[in-house]
Amino acid sequence: MTSSATLSPISGKSLQSSPWLRWGLVALIQLGLIALPLMDRLQVQTEGREVTLELIPVDPRDLLRGEYVILNLAATTLSRDVPGADTKWRNGQEIFVSLETGSDGFARPVKVSATRKEAGELALRGEVQPNWNDDLRVRYGLDAFFLPEGAGKVIERLPRERVKLVIALHEDGRSMPLRLLVDGKPFESDGTF
Repeated sequence: MTSSATLSPISGKSLQSSPWLRWGLVALIQLGLIALPLMDRLQVQTEGREVTLELIPVDPRDLLRGEYVILNLAATTLSRDVPGADTKWRNGQEIFVSLETGSDGFARPVKVSATRKEAGELALRGEVQPNWNDDLRVRYGLDAFFLPEGAGKVIERLPRERVKLVIALHEDGRSMPLRLLVDGKPFESDGTF
């Protein structure tokens, strides 16, 4: 009986510290949930290959994050002439769009595939979107680029031929915007990461 009397204060202390342990675990889980998307973006940014795409900018605002440019990539709408684009894809289906860099330095779609392996060395992962004509419409998740205040209007007024987007393209097809180019030179922004 004496031994149980000596253990009781110790077990009582561990029960009192138990709420701290539980709150600590909850905090670690929350930090982990916050870090997961950041780790994904960091992996694409550090391991990805830089690719330059043509786009058509439009300028809106986000109340929480400031000005941004909506990126309408030229590769978003694929003509049925692109091999694989004439396949009957389902809305929401994941596809891979093979890119080939031309002599001008811009990557353009050359093929559409159902798997990453079929797509070749350089391919963007996308999702088939509804469309009202015969073209194939694809969403890549590269639809916005955040800019310092006032810069969105500058980009909006430029002819679309002058503005290009440089992305990081991971080998698995994930991508993220890195910087805007205006006349081949980086446009000052804090859009990365």
